[in-house]
Amino acid sequence: MKEEGKIQNLSGSGSKSWKTLLVLLAGILTFGGPYLVYVMSHLLDLNYVVSMVSGFAMFFVGLALIVYLIRKNLVS
Repeated sequence: MKEEGKIQNLSGSGSKSWKTLLVLLAGILTFGGPYLVYVMSHLLDLNYVVSMVSGFAMFFVGLALIVYLIRKNLVS
């Protein structure tokens, strides 16, 4: 148990601020993906396909980060 805590502290994943930052980043990527589609297609007048691809990319990166955080037991 102690060695596991030492490994987490060495990697930086043991601090509360690091965990909070990763959770916020995952939330922004996951829920900001669909909003990015709206912003890029309506407000910036970019191509619909480009905005959809970038929105889906952000969404899936956010989901992958959430899965990573759950598997590493950083989020319970």
